Amino acid sequence: MVSVSKVKNSTRLPQFYSAFLEGKRQLTKSEIEVLSTHNKNSDSSWKNVWVDENEFDCSLVSGCEIFGFLVIGRLSACTLKYHDLALEAGLYDSYFENVVIGDECVVRNVHYLSNYKIGNRNILFNIDEMSTTNHSKFGNGTLKEGEPESNRIWIGVGNENDGRAVLAFENMIPADAYIWAKYRDDIDLQQHFVSMTEKQVPKTLNTYGITGDDVVIKNTTLLKDAKIGNCTYIKGAFKLKNITVLSSEEEPSQIGEGVELVNGILGFGSRVFYQAVAVRFVIGRNCQLKYGARLLNSILGDNSTVSCCEILNNLIFPFHEQHHNSSFLIASMVGGQSNIASGATIGSNHNSRAADGEMFAGRGFWPGLCSDFKHNSKFASFTLIAKGTYQYELNITFPFSLVASNGSHQPITIIPAYWFMYNMYAVARNKSKFEKRDKRKVKVQHIETDPIAPDTIQEVEAALRKLIELTGEYLLDSKNKKAIAAKTPDELYNVAKNFLHENQDAVFTLPYKEPQKKYGAVIIKPVKAYKAYRRIVKFFAVRTLCEYCVRNGSESLTKDDLVKISQMPLYSSWVNVGGQIIPEKCLFELFEKIKHGTIDSWDKVHEFYDSCQNQYEDYKVAYALSLLENLYSRSFIDFTKQIYSEIIEDALFANQSMFDAVLISRMKDFEDPYRMQNYDNAREMNAVLGGIADNEFILEMQEFTKDLKEKIGKVFEKLNPID
Repeated sequence: MVSVSKVKNSTRLPQFYSAFLEGKRQLTKSEIEVLSTHNKNSDSSWKNVWVDENEFDCSLVSGCEIFGFLVIGRLSACTLKYHDLALEAGLYDSYFENVVIGDECVVRNVHYLSNYKIGNRNILFNIDEMSTTNHSKFGNGTLKEGEPESNRIWIGVGNENDGRAVLAFENMIPADAYIWAKYRDDIDLQQHFVSMTEKQVPKTLNTYGITGDDVVIKNTTLLKDAKIGNCTYIKGAFKLKNITVLSSEEEPSQIGEGVELVNGILGFGSRVFYQAVAVRFVIGRNCQLKYGARLLNSILGDNSTVSCCEILNNLIFPFHEQHHNSSFLIASMVGGQSNIASGATIGSNHNSRAADGEMFAGRGFWPGLCSDFKHNSKFASFTLIAKGTYQYELNITFPFSLVASNGSHQPITIIPAYWFMYNMYAVARNKSKFEKRDKRKVKVQHIETDPIAPDTIQEVEAALRKLIELTGEYLLDSKNKKAIAAKTPDELYNVAKNFLHENQDAVFTLPYKEPQKKYGAVIIKPVKAYKAYRRIVKFFAVRTLCEYCVRNGSESLTKDDLVKISQMPLYSSWVNVGGQIIPEKCLFELFEKIKHGTIDSWDKVHEFYDSCQNQYEDYKVAYALSLLENLYSRSFIDFTKQIYSEIIEDALFANQSMFDAVLISRMKDFEDPYRMQNYDNAREMNAVLGGIADNEFILEMQEFTKDLKEKIGKVFEKLNPID
């Protein structure tokens, strides 16, 4: 029911508005006479208006109604223009209630503008309502004085039951959301996350809305409790409620036609268009949400694009691509650099008695067209999944693998190291592709874009061990004499490892129960996968050691370098924290510092991330050296010339394989007769596709391959291995 009250229009400004009166004065008698002629206020209400003491043209205020107070900055005859919209500065045909307006603004046809501080050079045109309550949090998950806990707005990422829910705050990045959502068993840590978030926003009930400088808002229905950053452009939006739009001159944000944003934070340089809807959300920097996309109870990492599809209860790391009207993603954590194909249905709870299932996918997750999966499932990094219906839960632990369904009631097929054997082009292009797509001017969230990095290499190590173990079981079943003679699991492990080394042309398959509930999986081409995995480990290790030499102005490692590296902290367990790769031990150090109060704000947490990133290259060097020692089961000082030669040979092979794959893959586009059949001649094809000789990525890869080849050849030159 609408209540009615009679409130006298007060001339007193609330205390927190007093700062806006500097350089202002009240209206003169002659100005009041002019304003009264062209506006709806009584003579007494003009006492509540303050204007710039040096420059105020009262003829530029017309058809307005003022309730409460109004503070107006410099106002002179000028025209503000943005794209094709050009309007004269001034206040026209609008309603104001407790509003502060900056210098040289246009406010035209704003039917209700209440409790706002408008920045300089704003254009507000054709807006139905723009208001702010005194208890607004602008999308932050905090509470104001006297508010009950039930008023707090959580974002239920990762799981529909809110068991992993987090609170939004203005400078939240995916790394923050991940550590909050993942480590739920540490109750003390969780409480500190809440208290750090509470510090982000004052609790006092004196909130007013804000628009920054150079903001343009036109043809919009509702803005309520909205904080709008500098240089934001909003056109034709439907509902913007309890949100913060982060924007700057170098990273302007845009909101377009029919958009609804409720209870969330929109990151710098992001764009939301064409009937897109987001409710309870954090959207990172340089993201796009468009064409009717629905983003609910989710956090979307930087540099991501979502269009048409639906995303519910997700935590998604940077560089996520999801298009097409039929894509569906629910209750998942996705490690970024991912692509959800059309028709993919990820997250059916039909195999559970409650809506509490979830999925975790490492970075590089790529399900095929019209694939569907059941909760709970888990995927290693860079898992490529062929089109199909996967009726049972999956646990894919082999990175860079291809997974294929063989129909219902059948084992799935897995080709480990598939990317390295048949899709090296994608591996080579991945880093360059994402670096070019990263348009952020300010990079708070650190992002590892190289597919071959510590987080994926640790998965490769685990995959190598599993292939050896499964080969041992295969040899026992095959009545292999050496396997039968093995007296301990370690002896059987070594027998299997030697078999894989000595029988590189062997063809067999490995049954493996764990990858699919009930019917398991069949591992094919295990020998080739084993060899490809080992090569890529060596490539990562040697490339990392080459990079270390370059940083130190040297071409080769020395014995002194080995001593220095041995003194570096060695981390062998790594975590993808919102896109940044951090040693797990460092992460636990962070948690202890938070719980002990050494780190008591999210800004300090971000400083910790920065510190880890600054030491990342050294962390990788120590890890690289240990990888080679683990591969050859001996200390680096005991390596022979033969071992060094083998390491260099495999690293060079992987390096050259990347370039060859790039070149061959692109050559197919020019030599495939079915691809060429649409062109009458080569000139037409080159005009449409461009010539292969001019391909920028190929030229970059050619130079990179040549440079790295020279470095690899010299990296062990100054060491004196034993014969």
